Amino acid sequence: MNATETPLFDAVVRIDRLPATGRDLTVSLDEPTRAALAEMLKLSAVDSFSATLTVVPLRGGIRAQGQLVADIVQPSVVTFEPVGQHVEEVVDRVFLPEAHAHKPTPGSEVFVDLEDEDFPDHIDGPEVDLSALLIETLALAIDPYPRLPGESLDSLGIDVAGAPAGPFAALEKLKKSTDIDR
Repeated sequence: MNATETPLFDAVVRIDRLPATGRDLTVSLDEPTRAALAEMLKLSAVDSFSATLTVVPLRGGIRAQGQLVADIVQPSVVTFEPVGQHVEEVVDRVFLPEAHAHKPTPGSEVFVDLEDEDFPDHIDGPEVDLSALLIETLALAIDPYPRLPGESLDSLGIDVAGAPAGPFAALEKLKKSTDIDR
């Protein structure tokens, strides 16, 4: 999200005003915001969206932990009928300011452990917008190939195990027919 873009909903936490014990953040979206979210994620509908987070200070940044619960509707990849999905995802993300004092010198090696589960996000400034985190969490939880129960290509009468189809199958037929003529 660019700095010029306005967030879809308000979930901003100011690090400099965060109590040492942290604070709770509850997000529940209204109908127009859910419709905008559905359009953003290319869904048919977002029927419900709520998140509860506990945000605590951590090493000059924050740690956001909680849960996202949503009900979404998207078209089936087989019949395009609406398919509902209930999403419950755990949220646990660390946001830290970028370490300006430890800039690597040109030509030096930098070790980054990409397998680390707690790879922190970098922040600039005194506030963190958690709306992008919640939208990302929902987007990653969406089933990329939704289908109704019992739905398959076989139920549509499409023969997927039959003869090969496509341009290379047509070329193969041409090759076999010219081999016979020789």
